[in-house]
Amino acid sequence: MRVWAGYWPTVTDPADDIARMLNAVPKYVASSTLQAGSWPQTTVITDIPTDVDTLKQQPGKDIVVMGSSGLAQSLMRHDLVDEYRLMIHPVVLGSGKRLFREGAPMSTLRLIEATTTNSGLATLTYQPTRL
Repeated sequence: MRVWAGYWPTVTDPADDIARMLNAVPKYVASSTLQAGSWPQTTVITDIPTDVDTLKQQPGKDIVVMGSSGLAQSLMRHDLVDEYRLMIHPVVLGSGKRLFREGAPMSTLRLIEATTTNSGLATLTYQPTRL
């Protein structure tokens, strides 16, 4: 978040849709060390299961996790994920972080949408089926 908070608030071009959206929405940072966020509309959460469950009960738009496989895995472990939107890029790196780690409990997912681009990017949307 520090990298994002150091860059996106400085992008003030009204034509930049990404900056405009990121700067306008509430942001929640899961952290065990951060006391407060420097980016406007940032709230630090420290008790992931309780705080995220509380957020999910509030009216509003989707909660999106961007760039944190560790947070995503914690949300999965506590059964707090309602939908996965996976973007599969046509590049094989050979190594990297795994979203679904070894030792994670088995779960089944139901495909609800699939789209592809001309370059081969596949966006797959899944919902967990509760066992």
